[in-house]
Amino acid sequence: MIPSVIALFGEAKEGKLDVPYFCKDLLQLFTNLGQPPEETYGLYFAVQTLLYGWPIIYFRVREEGGSFQDYRYGLRFLRSYPIIQMKALFLPGVGSKALIEEGSDLCRERKSLLIIRAADLYDYLTDSNK
Repeated sequence: MIPSVIALFGEAKEGKLDVPYFCKDLLQLFTNLGQPPEETYGLYFAVQTLLYGWPIIYFRVREEGGSFQDYRYGLRFLRSYPIIQMKALFLPGVGSKALIEEGSDLCRERKSLLIIRAADLYDYLTDSNK
């Protein structure tokens, strides 16, 4: 049986792009992705999630909130594997209305939570691009 996971996106100093990293513990996380770059949130929240005992699927992006193709790859991957029991999706740094709505649609389909930062919610609510 595939365990329930939390899907996260974020920058990392190591690891490949366009590769989903399944991690059950901190050793796997840091072996695959290394240390977090300064002023990023993805790996920080990945550590918190693992400390609470939840396995994760981590998608490395070039820039949190700016690498739209990296986010779209991860969202398409998650959508194409419905066997993955996703409990929550965390999109740090994403203020793009289109990406947040794409993530929200996926969460609605999977009956899972969408987690975003307060600053990203503000960007989403004030984004004039439909």
